[in-house]
Amino acid sequence: MSLQEEIIKTLGVKPTIDVNAEIRKRVDFLKDYVKKAGVKGLLIAISGGIDSAVAAGLCKKATDELTEETGEEYITLGVFQPYGEQADISDSYAVAEAFNLTHKVETNIQSAVNQIASIASVALSSIDGKTELTKGGLGNIKARTRMVTQYALAFELKLLVVGTDHGSEGITGFFTKWGDGAVDIEPLKTLNKRQIRQVAQKLGVPQSILAKAPTAGLWEGQTDEGELGISYDDNSDYLEGKKIAPEVQEKLEGIYKRTSHKRDGVPGV
Repeated sequence: MSLQEEIIKTLGVKPTIDVNAEIRKRVDFLKDYVKKAGVKGLLIAISGGIDSAVAAGLCKKATDELTEETGEEYITLGVFQPYGEQADISDSYAVAEAFNLTHKVETNIQSAVNQIASIASVALSSIDGKTELTKGGLGNIKARTRMVTQYALAFELKLLVVGTDHGSEGITGFFTKWGDGAVDIEPLKTLNKRQIRQVAQKLGVPQSILAKAPTAGLWEGQTDEGELGISYDDNSDYLEGKKIAPEVQEKLEGIYKRTSHKRDGVPGV
């Protein structure tokens, strides 16, 4: 078995999908887990990007069906988490409107992030004289603070925190996991980025979001493809078993090997 075949098997990505079947499978997966966990619904942080938009659409469909089937109220809570002013926050609200999310809340993380950064900076200065965190270090605080806030809300409202991790992020370790805060359930896990786009179009994700460059929003101008130096087209081709340029394949497989700790459980002896 080649490394490419091994990676595809590990991540569970199919070469092609039946979009309607995939939507049905993932909605049923969410419904079954909500009932099994004995919770009141799902929480999804809506960034204004395509992944969280698709997850929001699946979550709302699942909780609407549960409410209709059981006669009890199940909710999908959409959480918007800007850091200060977010230029594309309107896209987050557009997702909520597209899927008729009646439960939504905005939690601005700027003050919390800045306070944590300040505390860390003081500690760093006592070690090596640094007075400011790096751009990446501040970005990590943003990601973790968002997760802490989501779990605070989920605990009080008895909801499951939904992740937006998928195969194209899994191969690069470019996602929220373990030290970044983790999540409770991942309905997109075995799709690649191209397939998520197919599902998005079927669900009715707003066109403005379909046209955006994927980003984690960790700093101004940051994009996934720019950060990784690999296009999502190449990434998706690889996960569908297709041939890509040798130098791109080598880079992608190198990243996969270096980020194994992001996919594995917490090690111990």
